[in-house]
Amino acid sequence: MTPDIADLNKPLLDERDLLFLFEHFPQPGVDAIEAVRRIHEMPSTLESLLDSDYVYRAMLDSSVKWLDVSPRLFFNVLLRHALRARRSPDEREAVNYLANMLALFVRAERSVRVEPGDERHYDYLVDLVTEAAGAAPERQFLVHCHIGNYALFVSGLYARAIEHRHRYRRRPVTLDYYRQVGRSFYAQAARNSRATRFGLRDAFTQFAHRFEYYRSGLDRIAGETLAG
Repeated sequence: MTPDIADLNKPLLDERDLLFLFEHFPQPGVDAIEAVRRIHEMPSTLESLLDSDYVYRAMLDSSVKWLDVSPRLFFNVLLRHALRARRSPDEREAVNYLANMLALFVRAERSVRVEPGDERHYDYLVDLVTEAAGAAPERQFLVHCHIGNYALFVSGLYARAIEHRHRYRRRPVTLDYYRQVGRSFYAQAARNSRATRFGLRDAFTQFAHRFEYYRSGLDRIAGETLAG
């Protein structure tokens, strides 16, 4: 069975999301319903829409944020704005994966479980590392994925809290710890044949090699957008 992190590997936007993109199109006279019908024939147009400034501005309108769009679209647009660059296909895969992972992790119970419905939850990376060491191969792959995801999620969106606890409460865990663990376990997950089977190898390779780039993008989102 395909894990939920792979089910959302592509930016599979629903009709509500696509209507949002075209209803906020800056040029008048666009038939949003017809545009949604034809968008699948024009993948490059969808990429341009997701990268556009006008969609980003509309997304931050307090009257629509979190109401008229799915978490997948919301995070996809925010990430593209925070990680401004000319993206290779592998980088687009990574951004799409990260947006979809964040859409899953906005549900707190999912962010601390290796799979949805797991009875046990993990609040600390060290417990996940212990779990991975004794897990069967299929489960081990999922744990490796979750360690990478959790390290990136927490160190990106909660970097200031980690640094505060380390500096003022003398907690031993630093951002460097999350960076090292995240890179290491993404690399292990990328080498697993299951990553290729589920279409995750390119995204995991990106995160293993450029963990700080993607982490800093999440940090910018936390500071500039979510904090408000």
